[in-house]
Amino acid sequence: MASLRLFDPTLNDPIETMFRRFAAPLRFERNLENLDIRIDVVEKDDLFKVRADLPGVKKEDINVRIDGNIVQIDAETKGEKEFKEDGGKVLRSERYYGSVSRTFTLTQDVDDAKAVAKYENGVLTLELPKKATSVSKRLTVS
Repeated sequence: MASLRLFDPTLNDPIETMFRRFAAPLRFERNLENLDIRIDVVEKDDLFKVRADLPGVKKEDINVRIDGNIVQIDAETKGEKEFKEDGGKVLRSERYYGSVSRTFTLTQDVDDAKAVAKYENGVLTLELPKKATSVSKRLTVS
């Protein structure tokens, strides 16, 4: 009896469904759960250069905070999309709002007075000069 269940047509249904979904066209839409900030950090002699991907974000909605050697990038994104037929009837309306934040630590404090931030084509570029370190002085004990 157990071997007859192997040929039961209802057992094939999940596999057929899997293949139908695999062959179906994919939808690529903005998903806030996948929104994150990917960064590249390069250290040079006198500065750190950071590139952060923030596609679809307006530069007014980006905030960068520097506290010593800690850098925080915050961004908000919002969008509205309406799909209309020629007669003006709304067929589908989608809205999304969200915020994302990324904090990372550098190996040396940043001179925040000389830091520069530029945003172009969905990429935030930060030039973060290193703060001059004080040279330790050794005292002679008398």
